[in-house]
Amino acid sequence: MVSPDLKQTIQAMLPQLIAEDPLIRDFVLRTVSNYYAGKEETESKFDRVLAKLERDLEEQARKWDESTRQWEENTRQWHEQHQANMAALARIDQHQEEQARKWEESTRQWEENNRQWHEQHQQNMATLARIDQQQEESTRQWHEQHQQNMAAFDELKRHDRRYESTIGALGARWGLYSEASFRNALKGILADSFGVQVLNLNLYDHEGEVFGRPDQIELDLIVKNGTTIACEIKSSIDKAGMYSFGRKVDFYAKHEQRQINRKIVISPMVDDRALPVAEALGIEVYSYADAVETL
Repeated sequence: MVSPDLKQTIQAMLPQLIAEDPLIRDFVLRTVSNYYAGKEETESKFDRVLAKLERDLEEQARKWDESTRQWEENTRQWHEQHQANMAALARIDQHQEEQARKWEESTRQWEENNRQWHEQHQQNMATLARIDQQQEESTRQWHEQHQQNMAAFDELKRHDRRYESTIGALGARWGLYSEASFRNALKGILADSFGVQVLNLNLYDHEGEVFGRPDQIELDLIVKNGTTIACEIKSSIDKAGMYSFGRKVDFYAKHEQRQINRKIVISPMVDDRALPVAEALGIEVYSYADAVETL
């Protein structure tokens, strides 16, 4: 083991010995060569390190330049985008101000319309109230007038019934008088001027062959030169009257054993429904007095 004093002595003298004595310098170099690289190797490694460092620095510089260029481009684009954003914000602000102005105008207009609507609504309600009042008054007056009209109408109906009864009685009496007058005139004309026999027969139907029950049968006959004509003179005659006249003629012919050559109905008013019945029963119909001139 080397003493500490010896180590101090070697450390103090070794640098001078290496510088002055070549043998010692070679000895020291051979001794430390296993631990440290030589100058040439060291310089070669150093050159390689420097070259690599230089390449790295160039690459870093290139990347820095690229980053700087990209940064500048990004900065330019950011400034452009920022300006565009600011312009857009300015337009948005302007639009919002315009919308706010329109909103205020719309709100003011809505409030004005709402005020006018309320005023109009109040006026309409007042008008409706007056209309309801007028309608109630009109309805009351209408009911009063209606009651008066109904009372007047009932009075008119009573008068109408009285007039109808009176007119009906007068009509029935006029019809009977007209039939009798025409029958008498026809009898006077035919009997006195033409020598024709005119008979007004009253027979009694005991079996009810004509009317369905026993009753008096009246029949007018015109007789000349063996020709017998049954004649029905009526102020008006309908379908039932036409059938009744046919049964009266058949009743007379059956019970009197006498042939009826012609059947004639003379009437100013003949129901249209009675005409087919007359045709079927062989009854001649004359609606005007001048139609009997051919008898």
